[in-house]
Amino acid sequence: MSDKDKKIPLPDELTEGYGKTQTETLQREPKSNEMFIGIPKEITLRENRISLVPSSVETLTSRGHAVIIETGAGQASNFRDHDFSEAGAQIAYSAKEVYSKAHIIIKVAPPTLEEIDLMSPGCILISPLQLPIISAEYLYRLKHKRIIALAMEYIQDASGSFPIVRTMSEMAGIAAVQTAAQLLSSDNNGPGVLLGGISGVPSAKVVILGGGVVAEYATRAALGMGAEVRVFDDNIHKLMRLQNAVGRQLFTSAMNPAYLKRELLSAEVAIGAIHAESGRTPIVVSEDMVRAMQPNSVVIDVSIDQGGCFATSKLTNLDQPTFRCHDVIHFCVPNIASRIGRTASIATSNIITPILLQSEGSRNFERFIFHRPGLRHGVYVYRGCLTNHYLGKRFDMKATDIDLLLTSSL
Repeated sequence: MSDKDKKIPLPDELTEGYGKTQTETLQREPKSNEMFIGIPKEITLRENRISLVPSSVETLTSRGHAVIIETGAGQASNFRDHDFSEAGAQIAYSAKEVYSKAHIIIKVAPPTLEEIDLMSPGCILISPLQLPIISAEYLYRLKHKRIIALAMEYIQDASGSFPIVRTMSEMAGIAAVQTAAQLLSSDNNGPGVLLGGISGVPSAKVVILGGGVVAEYATRAALGMGAEVRVFDDNIHKLMRLQNAVGRQLFTSAMNPAYLKRELLSAEVAIGAIHAESGRTPIVVSEDMVRAMQPNSVVIDVSIDQGGCFATSKLTNLDQPTFRCHDVIHFCVPNIASRIGRTASIATSNIITPILLQSEGSRNFERFIFHRPGLRHGVYVYRGCLTNHYLGKRFDMKATDIDLLLTSSL
């Protein structure tokens, strides 16, 4: 028998559909609970943090969500592209690719106007607000793109506290005291004073404005170095809580201008640690008070991201972190936690990741916000409408209550 006559029998199930019309297949649409999260590289304020670390990316991708990260985004916090790739993230080689593909953008620094222009219309932005650098044009661009913008520092948890602010405040309080100790040295044109003092030499005096988390951790750090600490706050309950947390009796006072001025006159360091629940931080130290302080004394205004609580404060960055006003050294860096970028990145990621996992996905994010009052508190722009009343008053723009907008859209 020739090779031509040989036939190989084939099962019927392999040939029975031959020549018949096949069922049309369409591209699969992503499920409603799948998110596409974008992490661009930070380009402002010499930012060293990243909003999601590889372990969080792995958690999100294992749940079916997509994460795209711009190459080099984690380098400043010592996370490699390889770490993110192994965790399941896509690596993008341009910011434009991240902004065009992702529907949820997460940043640890406010986006620039150019970055807003790259965002997809209707996307969700989670980032700090940082009031000193916000402009009317910034808000108009967000409104024009119909972006849902949430300010990290105004997001609340179920207990009413601010989780991002708390974790950043813990680091900022410690870092503020460490920074003050460095600025007091002669190497930094300071007075050459050791913060803790030694036997026979008095310790430096540190005045802390505010009784919250920054104040608590700044107090712990200053006391640990041996400094003399004075704490001021109008909320007596906060002062009581701070003393209990520290575990020792402290000099505490209400924000009495006479007492405050008296302590500032002899202080080597003053730390502004006041947090406003919405809007700008109140100014509690006037320019005359700063003028009366000792020459070469140090002001660390941790509240600068909300405008600052010293009348003489103005925004600085980690490239040029200090300036002098009335011969007083001012350190007013809004992202002070960026000096410890890896620790700060992990802390931020630990808070953002559960929020993302609890949501029903980007397509239902409005419904998720509707059922989470704490998240609603962080929304300042919602699909073309300004929802933060402080910003509306500041820039003479109409502000609409977020509850009304959500109720009408659901």
